[in-house]
Amino acid sequence: MRAAAILGLGAHRPAVRQDNRAIAERIGSSDDWIRERSGIVTRGVAGPDESVVDMAASAGGKALAAAGIDAEDVGLVLLATCSMPGPLPGGSPEVAHRLGARRAGATDIGAGCAGFTYAVAMAADAVRAGTADYVLVVGSEKLMPMLNMDDRGSAFLFGDGAGAAVVGVAETDGIGPVAWSHDGEQYDRLAIEGSPLQLRMEGRAIYRWAATSLPDLARRACALAGTTPQELDAFVPHQANLRITESVVKSLRLPESVVVARDVVDSGNTSAASVPLAFARLHELGQVRRGDSVLLLGFGAGLTAAGQVVRCP
Repeated sequence: MRAAAILGLGAHRPAVRQDNRAIAERIGSSDDWIRERSGIVTRGVAGPDESVVDMAASAGGKALAAAGIDAEDVGLVLLATCSMPGPLPGGSPEVAHRLGARRAGATDIGAGCAGFTYAVAMAADAVRAGTADYVLVVGSEKLMPMLNMDDRGSAFLFGDGAGAAVVGVAETDGIGPVAWSHDGEQYDRLAIEGSPLQLRMEGRAIYRWAATSLPDLARRACALAGTTPQELDAFVPHQANLRITESVVKSLRLPESVVVARDVVDSGNTSAASVPLAFARLHELGQVRRGDSVLLLGFGAGLTAAGQVVRCP
């Protein structure tokens, strides 16, 4: 079996920003109320002509450039998303086409907010098995048009954006074994349904599930990688809600030496894009360096979750 690692990261953040004031007024709330319940201060909003595929291609191109990989050499493109305008076609073939990955396979991954970590695991397995030398993994979401802006429980939580990573052949393994999880008994706690498509969620139930189940999943992912949460250099959980992040950090008893991604403050919940966006931001700011051990932890609709310890490119 060959070794696989993350070779480069890329991010696309919409130029348009939206703070809490307009949302708060519509739902009869306040900026302070939103910050207290979610930690969110602002979020990116994709423009009318800025699609899931547009953002995915932008982030994917940056990841390829960072990795120094030509799109022609990409063997597989995985697009994690839940916000394409319809069930078919998927967005991955168009992303591959735009980037010039002409000989690549392409498919969408529908694991909701856990989609990126699921896709990283699949990409690593493809590289190790020899199915592809390089896999482009992208999480891209345009959720704002799918929100019920009168829903006091969810209107303020989400944002748009895309993040990407190139997974490829390496001298030493830089992606640990994946820890999978699901609670299918609660599969319908979060859904995008109806015509037009609209997001519906039961926030309290999802919070309870995340706060109680994620610490054990994080410990399992670390154990599979031969480490402990306390020995990590950084922790990048899905940016669902700052309260969930802080709850998991407390349960894991992470020391101050472990850098924790809190990108939700400036980006909101970007679903499948949140983990790569948060990881890319830590990398851009120099808060993680090449070779650092980073726990990625995705969780969301389904209810599904997955995590793995990776080495920073």
